[in-house]
Amino acid sequence: MPGTRLDLARIQAARRVIDPVFLETPLYRCEALEPALGCAVSIKLETANPVRSFKARGTEVIASRPGSPAVVCASAGNLGQALAWSGRRRGLGVTVVASRYATTAKLERIRALGARLELVDGDHELARERAAAIARRDGIRLVEDSLDLETCEGAATIGLELVDAGPSFDAVLIALGGGALATGVGHVLRARAPSTEVICVQPQGAPAMTRSWHERRVVTTGPTNTIADGVAGRCPIPEVLDDLLVVADDAVLVGEASIIAGVRLLFDHAGLVVEPSAALGVAAILEDPRRFAGRHVVTIVCGGNVDPAAHRGWTHPA
Repeated sequence: MPGTRLDLARIQAARRVIDPVFLETPLYRCEALEPALGCAVSIKLETANPVRSFKARGTEVIASRPGSPAVVCASAGNLGQALAWSGRRRGLGVTVVASRYATTAKLERIRALGARLELVDGDHELARERAAAIARRDGIRLVEDSLDLETCEGAATIGLELVDAGPSFDAVLIALGGGALATGVGHVLRARAPSTEVICVQPQGAPAMTRSWHERRVVTTGPTNTIADGVAGRCPIPEVLDDLLVVADDAVLVGEASIIAGVRLLFDHAGLVVEPSAALGVAAILEDPRRFAGRHVVTIVCGGNVDPAAHRGWTHPA
């Protein structure tokens, strides 16, 4: 597609190197959710795999290609787990830099998968700076989520599965953070299901990429303030924004109360334990039900790595 960095042939090739355990994830109509949301809802479930998120689709592509014997990345938790899993399988040394304030369950899982974990006293942007410094010092590859095409190509295989499923959907709701998921899936939908609306969703407390999309230029923001840590970036990547401007029909912001309500609805009506980032699509429907009334919407449930105590607080408030 002109104007993006992605290519359908490369996305098809990516699908061939990803471990099948991460492919053909469940896609199903969730009728139990529909009375609360007022529209037909299908779920694309990206939590039913060894790292409980979609991120391994991209790290599998990275780890399959020859190059540096070791890699380093910054992560809020899910990318680090995925890279650790893919690297362990292929003998690739993995270092993950994360904020010490990241979700404990995610950090523990990174360690359990054998990666070296370094914590910084700051947010994800500080972790990105530290990861870049380690890459320079040690002469190893820096894996940058969303900037590295492999992460976008891996995520884009979700789009292939959506269009291969049969009839097109009216809209697909995609969590927006760094942009790999949105640009990857969006690229495939633009090319193969152009009538499907691509709607990106981000928290009001971490609005950098959404504001950038609306203003058509990179907009950086101050400290983030959201429970959706997986999408809490402040500094959009210009190349990723350029892709997003081509493939997205809209980018919307949702409030924390709606995100929590989305987590609770997915637990109560779909039996799913999800992290806040994975509930952004449901939150968007809750905040603008008239927009989706009478339509068939897919929401990508992108991750399930959540602190159990926090999840209990959201789903069983005192």
